[in-house]
Amino acid sequence: MRHLVKGRKLNRTSSHRSALLSNLACSFVMHKQIRTTEPKAKELRGFVDRLVTYAKKDSVHGRRLILKKIKGKLSKKIANLLIHEIAPNYVDRNGGYTRIIKLTNRKNDNAKMCLIEFVDLKLSDNEELEDTDSKDKKLKKKVE
Repeated sequence: MRHLVKGRKLNRTSSHRSALLSNLACSFVMHKQIRTTEPKAKELRGFVDRLVTYAKKDSVHGRRLILKKIKGKLSKKIANLLIHEIAPNYVDRNGGYTRIIKLTNRKNDNAKMCLIEFVDLKLSDNEELEDTDSKDKKLKKKVE
């Protein structure tokens, strides 16, 4: 029986699992939504909710806790995104910052796929403009 055994191992060692969650969280914070397998999305949900809660405190201690969880070169950028762009949208909300939407199974191995995204996230106008500009650039490159 699995009494008091919390979390999923995802068939990885503990260091690989922490690196995976850190990388998934980086991608999730940068792109505001990602497509991944269902068990990874369910693990990521609690991980990112905790990061957003740290970011809502807007203190040096909260920033250091985020930097401790996020590994790699982008950790400071991710901390700034969380504190200045994402956390202000959830000042009145106590938890439940993410939503998991189930998709069809992956064609190759029939794995259950999900879309995980932030709930009620209001993007600034600058970000929307950057997204459309990048899409236009990609289209121009394809045409050429």
